[in-house]
Amino acid sequence: MLTISKKRNITDLSGKTVLITGANRGIGRGLAEGFLESGADVIIVALEDDVAEVARELSDTYGRSVGHFACDIADLGQVKALRDKTERVDVLINNAGFEFVTPIAARSEQVDEAFRRIVEVNVIGTFSVTRHLLDRIPDGGRIVNTASMWGKTAVAEFSAYCASKHAVIGLTRSLAQELAPRKIPVNAVCPGWVRTVASMRSLSHMAARRKLSESDLLNEIMNAQAFGGLMEPPDMVDMYLFLAGPAADNITGQAFTVDRGELMQ
Repeated sequence: MLTISKKRNITDLSGKTVLITGANRGIGRGLAEGFLESGADVIIVALEDDVAEVARELSDTYGRSVGHFACDIADLGQVKALRDKTERVDVLINNAGFEFVTPIAARSEQVDEAFRRIVEVNVIGTFSVTRHLLDRIPDGGRIVNTASMWGKTAVAEFSAYCASKHAVIGLTRSLAQELAPRKIPVNAVCPGWVRTVASMRSLSHMAARRKLSESDLLNEIMNAQAFGGLMEPPDMVDMYLFLAGPAADNITGQAFTVDRGELMQ
């Protein structure tokens, strides 16, 4: 009988430095753990001050130092400061993002503020981090951007988030061509429904809008997937490891959806 092992980290990234934005929780923290398991040296970046505490926890768990920076990637001055403190980045994971509802008919000025913030973080921030760390990335390095399944489709009242993730895919494709002479593959990962604080907040809003219970809406979403069940952050790790490793040497400008078969394109 053939036995298939679900063992991760067939990609050995020992000696590589991986910088991950938005890495203090959710998918980003799962990625930090996955890359540490692969042998990489990891630097985590996040807006919140708890990034130092998370780095200590990861250092204790994996037995080696994890670098950390508190940085608002929408603030160009802070991004430049991050660059000045960073020596080398073999793999840049642009994972930081902001997800919030922006109903166009709402009269609250908070919608306008949220729309700007989402675009500033998800699009401008991703561009700024890449731009200002570019001379820290050696030829042949890797860039992986976190987009979203909603970057290939859309849902009501999340116009800013959907637009921003469409933009991340467009940015990925453009940079893939621009950085091709340096042999730097640039790809995106488009997560589906993963259990994070942001996604569960969005689920709550969508359920209220449709006058459904959150459990009923979640069941509806799961039933729309080819494989049932809600993904957890560690379920995303293998795609990022693949794109960071030698098996993806000939892949660039692509946006890979990891959503258990909800969106088939």
